[in-house]
Amino acid sequence: MNYMLNVTEKFACGRFSALAAAIICLGFLLPEVAKPQVDTGTIRGTITDSSGRPVPDAQVAIANQGTGFVVNTRSVSDGAYIFTPLHAGTYAVTVTMTGFGKETKNGITLDVQQNAVVDFGLKPGEVATSIEVSAATPLLQTQDASVGQVFDRHEIDTLPLNGRNYTLLAQLTTGTTTPVAETRGLSASGSFIANGVPSIYNTYILDGITNNNNTVDFLNGAAYVVRPPVDAIQEFKVQTGNYSAEFARAAGAVVNAVLKSGTNQVHGNAWEFLRNDALDGTDYFLNAGNQKKGEFRRNQFGFTLGGPVVIPRVYNGKNKTFIFGDLEETRIRQALPFVDSVPTLTEKNSGFTNFQDLITAQSGTQKDLLGRTSPLGQVFDPASTRTVTSGQLDAVSGTNATGSGYVRDPFPGNIVPASRLSPVAVKLLDLFPAPNNPGIVNNMVTDPIKQINNTTVDIRLDHNFSQKDQTFVRASLAWEPQYLPTPLGGLAEGAANFAEGNQTNDVMNLAWSETHVFNASMVNEFRLGYSHVNTVRLQPFADQGGLNAQYGIQGIPDTPPNGGLTQINISGLNQLGGHNNLPLNEVNGNLQVHDNLSKQWKSHSLRVGFELQRVKVGVFSAQFPHGYF
Repeated sequence: MNYMLNVTEKFACGRFSALAAAIICLGFLLPEVAKPQVDTGTIRGTITDSSGRPVPDAQVAIANQGTGFVVNTRSVSDGAYIFTPLHAGTYAVTVTMTGFGKETKNGITLDVQQNAVVDFGLKPGEVATSIEVSAATPLLQTQDASVGQVFDRHEIDTLPLNGRNYTLLAQLTTGTTTPVAETRGLSASGSFIANGVPSIYNTYILDGITNNNNTVDFLNGAAYVVRPPVDAIQEFKVQTGNYSAEFARAAGAVVNAVLKSGTNQVHGNAWEFLRNDALDGTDYFLNAGNQKKGEFRRNQFGFTLGGPVVIPRVYNGKNKTFIFGDLEETRIRQALPFVDSVPTLTEKNSGFTNFQDLITAQSGTQKDLLGRTSPLGQVFDPASTRTVTSGQLDAVSGTNATGSGYVRDPFPGNIVPASRLSPVAVKLLDLFPAPNNPGIVNNMVTDPIKQINNTTVDIRLDHNFSQKDQTFVRASLAWEPQYLPTPLGGLAEGAANFAEGNQTNDVMNLAWSETHVFNASMVNEFRLGYSHVNTVRLQPFADQGGLNAQYGIQGIPDTPPNGGLTQINISGLNQLGGHNNLPLNEVNGNLQVHDNLSKQWKSHSLRVGFELQRVKVGVFSAQFPHGYF
């Protein structure tokens, strides 16, 4: 019996070093298009007059049309203006300048990691003169060399999603494909390969905070920590190449999602999605075994709700404080078809003394070294084992041997005397359920029920202290208990692998962000985040100790949570007992600190920052914890 406890703790610090400091200094001298922060975007453009000459020092107001939050900046000497970071959403940009009419462009959709260009050509006139136009979506993004695709609300809402998992849409991005066969369920949870790089090298981000499951073993079946419901996702972007330094960890793709936030308008929805076996066909193996269709029930239901924080006669948070939350429950009851081999009914009813079925279920014969013919399936008496020599007489049978070796005598009628059987063995064999099909192999077809009860909760609070300071805090939690049934049921279990028993998966992802505008040309964003995964899988009888001693097997350390029957392998039959790789316990914690500073200096743009991650991974893995026979 072996136990392995592996705890790994490491620090990861990106985008900051002595060399980086030198490059930063050099960066002040080099023109560069400012890139947005991890989960935000940038609005930039050029302001000119009717003759095409730049208009410096024009006042630019950028307003979020959902929350009413407004930031201000000014154009520089060449007429350029820029503001970053801005949360994904719909904006209106207004330009005012003495001697020119005020101009506003509405409906500017800003996506994650987008550089939206909004240019203005001002016309002479009084400021009181106002011109409003609706912005058109550009057909081509020319300000960023990264390769990727944005999935907005329309695509998220209208494209079919198995299990309502938004990460599955990433497989529609150029350069991605589904992963190769594996045993953890990553394909079902949305993992994918990008540009030939294995899926474990993809990076998942939620609201600018890393959302990766770093356990590597992926016992919970997902490469991410939390997965909000699709109705709670504002949008997400999949980048497969040429992404910026913020994504230094990723060798594959980056899945960058943003949760919805509250707005001045109360918004929300509720849903119930149903799948039922009454609408499905019967499994092939159940048909072959003349078994009825297995149970399948899948219910996904929940709601989202967001809006301003308003406490009547106490506080009115319009244009200032917003809240958004969601809850989704998933209930799955799914029959899993198994085909196994168990003792025949004749064998069980005889106390495992009558093995006639081994003969009647087979055809053919065999000869021994004495030339005696016996049918296939004949049981021989081990107490009669003896050596024979070629050409010499066997004293027991009175027959000359045709070769040298060992022979045994058959049990008459293929019936083994009860006195020759171990009571311990009989008691263990009696744990096998009775067959429900004829024959001596594949004579047991079962469809036990897999049970999953998942709960996902997200809540986000945004607050605008002033035009210079805004913050948000977000908590995402999920509890995912499930029961993985065994083929034989009961103490016999009979699982061929460790996908059995009771599993819990408790996860969280926390984020806090504070954005401070020093002036129209310098903005700083600080983020703090923490993610946690704890997946535990126990065999079905983990909490029952002493079972092995009750069946005559002594010396097994089967105290809880290591209870259950030892694994017993029997040739020709399904195994007995629990699998030898349980219990399992995997823990991953990731503390993250980010800071980004954006500076606009004349016609030059600079963005610097650092990221610190403290990653801790612990794996408790059992190998033969309660014996193996």
